[in-house]
Amino acid sequence: QVQLVESGGGLVQAGGSLRLSCAASGRTFSAYVMGWFRQAPGKEREFVAVISSSGGSTYYEDSVKGQFTISRDNAKNTVYLQMNSLKVEDTAVYYCAAAPQRSRWRLTVPSDYVYWGQGTQVTVSL
Repeated sequence: QVQLVESGGGLVQAGGSLRLSCAASGRTFSAYVMGWFRQAPGKEREFVAVISSSGGSTYYEDSVKGQFTISRDNAKNTVYLQMNSLKVEDTAVYYCAAAPQRSRWRLTVPSDYVYWGQGTQVTVSL
């Protein structure tokens, strides 16, 4: 069992930055692929970014490339999402998720993941 707790969300003006954190407890964090997803009101949950278990590989949804950065610190059992140049359309609840890394690490659909955090609200205002 892995427990995930997100933090760092809040209200920010367009063009600002936030860094989300996701702290994991339970089994070996370094064995898990970690992903970030977001869900805006009335929309489906969508993939944002993923990082391999070692942290050596990352992949982003096209609309956030160059804007968001995913990273992890396996010594601290934490994954981060640095979000810069935020736009109103980035407003959503952001979730982190964990999946055991097997043959694939580039996991981009919610059903690929086993464990989920409770989410943290990010609101970007004009």
